[in-house]
Amino acid sequence: MEENPSESERESWKLSVDGSSYITGSGAGVLLVSPSGWTLEYALRFGFKATNNEAEWEALIAGLTIAKHLEVQRIEASSDSQLVVGLACGEYEPREDSMAKYLSHFQNLKPTFKVLRVTKIPRAENARADQLSKLATVGELEKNQTMLIEYLDKPSISGVDVMDIDLPQEPN
Repeated sequence: MEENPSESERESWKLSVDGSSYITGSGAGVLLVSPSGWTLEYALRFGFKATNNEAEWEALIAGLTIAKHLEVQRIEASSDSQLVVGLACGEYEPREDSMAKYLSHFQNLKPTFKVLRVTKIPRAENARADQLSKLATVGELEKNQTMLIEYLDKPSISGVDVMDIDLPQEPN
């Protein structure tokens, strides 16, 4: 039975990610939107030095991990990073050890989803995720924002071989 493409697109969640790296700090922005329009905005500030490419990977992995915990089945992820999208889609081979580790972590997350598409979008179309990534790197954040902000002490690929991310949690 063939699915109607417009039907499967309606069921798909949209994930927009962006990473940023500055002398003052680095972070990531994640924008996750359900088929019904429910939106989660997430800013991650890193407690470690990250290149722009590493920050982009951290954003994608964080977004997919959130989607996994929400039991999302179909997801269309977009990033303005040519390298991360190229690696995720198999168009590029990783040249650096860190990129190979991020790619491996991404590939371990892939089977979680029935459909996972990663596409490159122009930077101008990624404005909200970009704003969130920049927000994560500023010194002080606005009070009374309904935004989750997490502080990562180390890259998600460190100790990934022994990490169990399926910890049972109490319902919220």
